[in-house]
Amino acid sequence: MPTFAAIDIGSNSCRLAIASVERHALKSVHEDREVTRLGESVFQTGDISPEAMANTVQALKRFHKAVQAHVVDQVRVVATSAMRDARNAEAFRAWVKSTTGWNVEVISGLEEGRLIHLGVATYEPGGKGNCLLIDLGGGSCEVTVSEAGRIREMVSLPLGAVRLQQEFLRVDPPGKEDVARLRKYIDRELRRAGRKLGTPAIDLVIATSGTAAALAEASEALHAAPLAKGVTTKGGVAARAASAKQTAPVEGTPGKRGRVLTAQTAGVRLLADKLLKMNNAQRAAVPGIGPRRSEIITGGAQVYATLLERMGLAGFRYSPLGLRDGMLAQMLGDADEQASVHRTMEAERWEGVAAVCQRYGVDPKKSEPERLYAVQLFDQLKAVHELPTEFRPWLEAAALMQEVGKYMNHQGHHRHTHYIIANSEIFGFSPSQRAIVAAIARYLGKSRPEPMDRVMRLVPVEEHTHVRRAVVLLRMASALNQDQATAPVKVRTRVYPKRVLLELLPTRGNAELEMWSLKKEAAYFREVFRRELFVDVV
Repeated sequence: MPTFAAIDIGSNSCRLAIASVERHALKSVHEDREVTRLGESVFQTGDISPEAMANTVQALKRFHKAVQAHVVDQVRVVATSAMRDARNAEAFRAWVKSTTGWNVEVISGLEEGRLIHLGVATYEPGGKGNCLLIDLGGGSCEVTVSEAGRIREMVSLPLGAVRLQQEFLRVDPPGKEDVARLRKYIDRELRRAGRKLGTPAIDLVIATSGTAAALAEASEALHAAPLAKGVTTKGGVAARAASAKQTAPVEGTPGKRGRVLTAQTAGVRLLADKLLKMNNAQRAAVPGIGPRRSEIITGGAQVYATLLERMGLAGFRYSPLGLRDGMLAQMLGDADEQASVHRTMEAERWEGVAAVCQRYGVDPKKSEPERLYAVQLFDQLKAVHELPTEFRPWLEAAALMQEVGKYMNHQGHHRHTHYIIANSEIFGFSPSQRAIVAAIARYLGKSRPEPMDRVMRLVPVEEHTHVRRAVVLLRMASALNQDQATAPVKVRTRVYPKRVLLELLPTRGNAELEMWSLKKEAAYFREVFRRELFVDVV
């Protein structure tokens, strides 16, 4: 069975998780973590410092040895807030590539939140209910409203612990003016978030990352008892949390679960204000915080306290799951159609595609026949195109969204289609998958994919040949969909060693227009597949 590795290059620390697949679920094999503070200089100067780069690369070298030792089949490396902001991010990516051979994928805040949600909704007890997810990392804070395991709303805020420390809390302990500026900034960002999130009905608040763990343990130890089940706040929202106890790992969970930590809002506020008056040595002595977390926890604590109060929440439950767990879940879902997470991802994926179509005025009745033709050609011409199985849904998505560019302008709409797909947050697709879908939908006009095209430079080099082949299939599907309302032509394929015959069976009228359109694709078909394409009406 395959083994996957997920590497999260965060603004504060780097994390590695390796898991193997057993009976359509993940089993944790190895985990590692190193605090590298990659974002510390970024939030001061806009650049990653040479020292932070060197420390991070050194940690990645250790991760690389672990990946090799466990004979990992697939590795995904993502970077978050610091890399999104750094002017010299490309230099760091090149260093990592030359040292490890890994391509670092810089993901958006919303993609980060989606992956965290995927991990929590898949493996966390209660994660499929009505939840609020809070992940406060080094550079950003993702807040997600989840209903029945689906993302309803999400915001990504510049409220990471390292970012706030560098921008507002440079003096230890901070002065009154710095604290006032910090609180004003947090309040402004949370007001903006509140306008998008609204007032959802929340049964459970789940917080992830190190700041949440430290706050839960410290507030529990110093100020508060565990949050009782069913406590209702003034806003009428009940936050359920189990008392601290040992729990067994959830089936299929890639990581390990220990004592459940919870925190009450009143305890978090008391602790957050207390931390403002302490110096670093005093904060490090607080149970649950420690010397490394003490350097950056002050701003993060204020974010948690203010967010919980503004939304009228009773408190939160800490989850050890995070971005790396969502990455592993995504890899499992992509590789194993029998895994439960695959069904979750499929539902999320098609909801995302439908949302994009609706936003840009695409009538699904007109694009559905093209999707069906694309699927039929993919299935019946497997011996010809030899595409990986995962290209099937990507081809379907491209077929459904290939006209969204007309929302901007009919002239050159294929270019606009590529831009919209590549730059939309379509939940269920990773950024690299979205780039592939966008590229497939781009080349339905006169142009053809070339390796040095700007479009193709966004696609992993190893996928270029696959994209060209998928483009041919979609062009053929488009040629068959001349009616754009019904499917008047049935298709029968016959594959021979040196040629492919498409037999068109019109259900009404004739299929002369479809045959003419398909014959126009014969030259490109021959160029890509090294076979002749013949079309006949029977």
